[in-house]
Amino acid sequence: MSASRGPTVRQRRLGIELRRLRELKSMTGDEVASRLSWSTAKVSRLENARTGARVGDVAALLELYGVTGTQLSELMTLAQDAAERGWWEDYPSIGPDYAQLIALEADAGRARCWENLVVPGLLQTEAYARAVIRGWEVVATVPPTELERLTKVRMLRQQVLRGPHPLALDVVLDESVLWRRISDPATMADQLTALRGAAREPCVSVRILPLRHDHPILGSSFTLLEFADQHLVPFPDVVHTESLTFSYLTSEAETHRYRLAHERMKADSLDHHASLELLAEMAARWRAKA
Repeated sequence: MSASRGPTVRQRRLGIELRRLRELKSMTGDEVASRLSWSTAKVSRLENARTGARVGDVAALLELYGVTGTQLSELMTLAQDAAERGWWEDYPSIGPDYAQLIALEADAGRARCWENLVVPGLLQTEAYARAVIRGWEVVATVPPTELERLTKVRMLRQQVLRGPHPLALDVVLDESVLWRRISDPATMADQLTALRGAAREPCVSVRILPLRHDHPILGSSFTLLEFADQHLVPFPDVVHTESLTFSYLTSEAETHRYRLAHERMKADSLDHHASLELLAEMAARWRAKA
């Protein structure tokens, strides 16, 4: 398995459920391993999604745990889905933290995003994304081929906003992002025009928090990824924050705190139509400088 792959949400859902079923049977990992002639380490790896689960191994565990009927059918479908390869596995150089973010986005139902530095990656144009990624050269050398590879990956990430079941993206954007020059004026104008277009899509909401409004919450940028139950198996919401490093928060108390923060900042923001008007005005300002 590629070092950059990281477990998908489906693999982690499956592992969580396998652990829950074992505990319902009051069985230890050692007992399960003994019954199936496995190592205890294999049972642990499956439950913690540290290795891809073979469909046959999952079937053996479910039989041992006495799972039948609809639950058996749903979990076998989940096992088959979890075995599918993610497109990001073709880009091993992106690293495990970034791979984890892409895997989470691929299975989330909704993303609540607060951004006070740049346009969110899922809404960046190619030229703007390339400029953002090039900025990392301040702390790490980015060879030209790697720059193009990372830009391509960022564009591929945006496919979660398309298709029959797109990610619902709810963005609150600090007005300072519209003024902050990331690249040349033409690129900035194109980005804000594209952002305005995206905000009109049914699955995307973009609200601008004006600089003149009160900013009661001064936290850094974050994305709260929310997950619906799939195949009868729940999955906890995840908060992703990124500065010079990635970090993830999963406790219910922490994710709820970020949800409340997002709701408050959205309530303090311009409404949909006023946000679109401001995006059009700022795109025109940048265009005039190009």
